[in-house]
Amino acid sequence: MNSQIKSIGLASPGKAIEQEMICRFMQKAHGLDAKESRKLSFIYRKSGIAQRYSALNDFNFSDPQNFNFFPKNDRLEPFPDTLSRMEVFKKVAPELAIEAIETCLANSDEKPEAITHLILISCTGMYAPGVELDIINRLGLSNTVERYAIHFMGCYAAFNGIKMADRICKSEPSAKVLIVGVELCTIHFQKEYNEDNVLANAIFGDGAAAVLIQQGEQGMHIENYQSNIIPDGADDMAWSIGNFGFQMKLSKYIPNLLERGIKDFADGLEEQFGLSTIKHFAIHPGGKQILNKIENAFGIEVSQNQHAHNILKDFGNMSSVTILFVLEAVLKDPSIKGKVLAMGFGPGLTLESLLIDKS
Repeated sequence: MNSQIKSIGLASPGKAIEQEMICRFMQKAHGLDAKESRKLSFIYRKSGIAQRYSALNDFNFSDPQNFNFFPKNDRLEPFPDTLSRMEVFKKVAPELAIEAIETCLANSDEKPEAITHLILISCTGMYAPGVELDIINRLGLSNTVERYAIHFMGCYAAFNGIKMADRICKSEPSAKVLIVGVELCTIHFQKEYNEDNVLANAIFGDGAAAVLIQQGEQGMHIENYQSNIIPDGADDMAWSIGNFGFQMKLSKYIPNLLERGIKDFADGLEEQFGLSTIKHFAIHPGGKQILNKIENAFGIEVSQNQHAHNILKDFGNMSSVTILFVLEAVLKDPSIKGKVLAMGFGPGLTLESLLIDKS
């Protein structure tokens, strides 16, 4: 009997913020003149994103007098340090995670006390004893539940959580494993006007997702998985902790690197997954160009990966959580049956692939 993704629950903080509104905030925060403001507006319009969610309400405004987190002045000084950003994470992350879990369990008819293993995933915040202990205490999980934390692996981390859950279920057939991803990317906004920050500020959003995995006959079966490293991109995507939040290195060359890397791995992907026979895809929407390049490398139509485009449009890139939003859409879509190949990318450059079979 295979491990199955039995149910998925999602959560977003606050109300959606239109991409145009976020652009206005950024133009003001970066102190841009009319020419640079037009350039930034063009990037936002071409991003493939219509709206995003944030734990910070400040992105709804361009007038500093309306800010609650950032200082009420045009220069945003003193700029919030890492401690103040982690205070936001510690407050918001458990609330968002619990909302996602409650939806996930309601969809599965499982009770919190039935959970045997808890895997937390996040690259945008951490503290000890951690979000997972807050979850255990507030939802009444058993005090014998095994808990694990996957931190700082970036956008592909959910794949590692799913692989860990699968291996747990294979070794303990009665296990009920709850994966919880929570990412508050926007709390790490950087105001310095450079290429890395412009790209990161234009695409990232906040969200949480919970996934219940156990052995069973229905839902989405976990069939196979594989990891690949594209060494040429090691310096093009990185994530580090600075004095003023976490800092993203995000090169504009990533889409091309991923396209070339996937073409190099094509034979292995065919052998491992039967790539040429797959009709449905769930590709991590790291950005519009990434989706376009990967679809081109596979020779697939947008319609075969439509849910990824929809999630990017409505939520942006929520780091590790994003692929779980895509898989939730696949799970709910009655028109999708059979094999689905999910893929995610992150620092390394690391390529994670997951084959699921939706019955």
